[in-house]
Amino acid sequence: MVVRRRRKTRKLRGRTRTMGWGSIGQHRKAGSRGGKGAVGYHKHKWMWVIKYFPEWYGKRGFIPRNPSYEEDIREISLKDLADIIEKLKLSNQLEYSGNRIRIDLVKLGYNKLTGSGKITVPVEVVTKYATEKAIEKIKSIGGEVIFLKSLDKE
Repeated sequence: MVVRRRRKTRKLRGRTRTMGWGSIGQHRKAGSRGGKGAVGYHKHKWMWVIKYFPEWYGKRGFIPRNPSYEEDIREISLKDLADIIEKLKLSNQLEYSGNRIRIDLVKLGYNKLTGSGKITVPVEVVTKYATEKAIEKIKSIGGEVIFLKSLDKE
């Protein structure tokens, strides 16, 4: 690549600190930048935005109007449920419904029961969601799964 020797910087090299822009520092401070940060992107720096960042402004994508239908699933397995039952039994905080232990998973901060693990005590579990495997295992030992939707109807 050819070196351009007729540039202003070559002419002024070694002669001056301000390179021909005056003694009080023109082309040095924030005034030469046009402001701090992203100042002026909709005003005097608009051509820069169009050239280098054309997608800086505007909306893209889809955001649903009511995102409340997307509920966070906080699940608990039967194995963890058995551990919680043991802890509650030690602290005498178990609720009984007949001869079964009644556990409200929503009060404990969970909304789904999954079927991994084993449970040996007949329980009555109140939850919003449960897997088929979990319902099957709880019914096989004499327990019951109660869904919150059915409680609302009663």
